[in-house]
Amino acid sequence: MINREWHLLSRPVGWPKPEDFALVEAEVPTPGEGQVLVRNKYLSVDPYMRGRMSAAKSYAAPYELGKAMQGGAVGEVVASNAEGISVGDHVLHFFGWREYAAIDAKNAVKVDPAAAPLSTYLGVLGMTGLTAYAGLLRTASFKEGDSVFVSGAAGAVGSQVGQIAKLKGASRVIGSAGSDEKVKLLVEEYGFDAAFNYKNGPVAEQLREAAPDGIDVYFDNVGGDHLEAAIGSLNQGGRIAVCGMISVYNNTEPAPGPRNLTRLIQTRGRIEGFLVGDHYDLQPQFVAEVGPWVASGRLKYRETVVEGIENNLEAFLGVLRGDNTGKMIVKL
Repeated sequence: MINREWHLLSRPVGWPKPEDFALVEAEVPTPGEGQVLVRNKYLSVDPYMRGRMSAAKSYAAPYELGKAMQGGAVGEVVASNAEGISVGDHVLHFFGWREYAAIDAKNAVKVDPAAAPLSTYLGVLGMTGLTAYAGLLRTASFKEGDSVFVSGAAGAVGSQVGQIAKLKGASRVIGSAGSDEKVKLLVEEYGFDAAFNYKNGPVAEQLREAAPDGIDVYFDNVGGDHLEAAIGSLNQGGRIAVCGMISVYNNTEPAPGPRNLTRLIQTRGRIEGFLVGDHYDLQPQFVAEVGPWVASGRLKYRETVVEGIENNLEAFLGVLRGDNTGKMIVKL
């Protein structure tokens, strides 16, 4: 049996190129004591993976050259040498970018395909969902009546941020996205009060038009001109949660910072970055509250599904380009 897996061959400079990677054939691993062998069914590709392709020190260890990359995955256990996990169980783990993975049972979380589609455990009910929940409610200290602006609002995290804010009583939710089609989706399906295409004009002008009374919370997935615009529209006591800055991930030179940081003095505003890994204590609360919203259809989600391990890299590059609507998933 052959196990195909993606390796990083060289560290990308600027935009990743296909020659920086290789799809390699290897033997299917044999699970050791306390391990399970998982046949992956769905793989996750996410913007943060671009940072792991660099050797620069960051919050996550860089990918090793010449070895299989990692990422979220969900699959079926096909062999088990561990108590508590049986053949036929489905598990969530972090050894994606490959067809088969032998993993320590302690690093696998059992999931129920009868309760929700397997792919949702990588998105709306998984890490991206918890990112939205923790960033909005804890980092940004959202409260009922707040006006909320979300960038990258049609993505897996942003779309959930806006909907949770509405469900929690936001006075107004505004989103930005990269196409008119996504803008329509935000308003008509996800219930945003307003949305705009950032390619249609200066972000600051479009935000002022969409939020004439300013914003209380900004959830940042993009950085750059979006962050500067948000600071410019921030109300007194406003909070900014920095989840990601996808607009600068492929820069080869440092990006200029916002030119209007002095407004934070006037507004007594706050900017705080966060990592979902610091908030796993919220997982039970998150599942208990968001799960029923998803099951009832009150919280909607989209997935962009790419078929085949051979297209895993193209799916990842698509995330960096903004090709996806909602969570980008690779189906094996």
